[in-house]
Amino acid sequence: MTPAMRDRRWAQVLYGLPGLALAMPTIPVFVFLPTLYADDLGLGLAAVGTVLLASRLVDGITDPLVGVLSDRLTTRWGRRKPWILLGGLLAAPALVMLFLPPDGAGIGHLLTWTLVLYVGWTLISVPYTAWGAELSGDYHERTRITGWREGLMIVGILVAGAMPVLATALGLGEDAGLGLVAGAAIVLGAPAIALLLWRVPEVPLPAGRRRDLGSLWRQARGVLANRPFTRLLAAWVLNGLAGGLPAALFPLYLEHGLGVDEATRDRLILIYFVAAVVAIPGWLALSRLWSKHRAWAAAMALACVSFVWVPLLGPGDVAPFLVICILTGAALGADLALPPAMQADVIDLDALRTGQRREGVFFALWGMGTKGALALAVGLAFPILDAVGFDAQAESNTPAALATLAGLYALAPVALKVGVLALVWNHPMTRRRQAIVRKRLTRLGGETC
Repeated sequence: MTPAMRDRRWAQVLYGLPGLALAMPTIPVFVFLPTLYADDLGLGLAAVGTVLLASRLVDGITDPLVGVLSDRLTTRWGRRKPWILLGGLLAAPALVMLFLPPDGAGIGHLLTWTLVLYVGWTLISVPYTAWGAELSGDYHERTRITGWREGLMIVGILVAGAMPVLATALGLGEDAGLGLVAGAAIVLGAPAIALLLWRVPEVPLPAGRRRDLGSLWRQARGVLANRPFTRLLAAWVLNGLAGGLPAALFPLYLEHGLGVDEATRDRLILIYFVAAVVAIPGWLALSRLWSKHRAWAAAMALACVSFVWVPLLGPGDVAPFLVICILTGAALGADLALPPAMQADVIDLDALRTGQRREGVFFALWGMGTKGALALAVGLAFPILDAVGFDAQAESNTPAALATLAGLYALAPVALKVGVLALVWNHPMTRRRQAIVRKRLTRLGGETC
């Protein structure tokens, strides 16, 4: 390996490193935070679901705004870096306030700090993911970059999953685990972001490329005219909803559907994410053999075949559910690593057609789709469960309520993923077409990355 290649690989690792800390709060926020405020603090499923959905709707305004600003504004520190720093300064205190709520915390507290957290995450995530798409123009190297980032994010999720166990071992009580997650995310995230901002170079705009100075609406409309992107975005949103439903309902299903205790629940979550990490290199290899979109489709087919058996399980069926966790966890590895790399490829097509580089706008819309899907999962699932009489605090529920829980947890995601498969299987941005686009960009605009 030449020194230049070694430096390139080292930059990829440093780029992916903040993903570890950034991912640590995600599962607690999307899986455990709704249960904490709805169940433990007694705010109710419908109220908490409404607040989280409203927060995400506001977030839908900030995502494209941050995307446009990080594309347009060039500072002495770069286009992406200042926003990431600002986002970290906002997200850190918000995590502490949400995970360690004061006595008497109610709906107002939840709404205020989720808004601050989501704005902070937007300021980090949109420039961060856009930056990753700019680091390389190579079809396979882009997959490695997203593989590093998403793989380290899963490691962060695993570290977060160990926090409740650590809290219990230290005699703090399992409820202190969320506070440890917030502290660990800050302690690990601060130096990782510092190294990112210091050691990873931003890629300057190639010669002949320009930043679109049009209105936000005009930029969004121009991006949405990219048919391969809108097809990919639709698949991503549907897949996000398919993943958001089981994520939001996982604790409730394990407690009320399978009747397992918290220790077993934590072990199953750990196994699920370990399977995702272990599977990522395999999906990357399969994407080299087939293509990114076909490898992703294979992963979704695996998830469907696995999830369809969940409604047949009953209390105590932990062993078959463990197999389902391993298989669906492996499929998650492809969900995380492959679609963002496909996203970078369709951005090249936009650059060729328009002469503009606007990764920030693309990834802002991508982030809006992600967040909207996750919020919609909570905003739909919790009120539906409430409407059928499901009670998270009750020792037992009616068969109809439990059937609804199992259906929302497993069958609805299967139906959604079938729709995603239809969109992805023949996606037009193949390896061959992306290579042609890159060659034309090199000739027209001097792009060499």
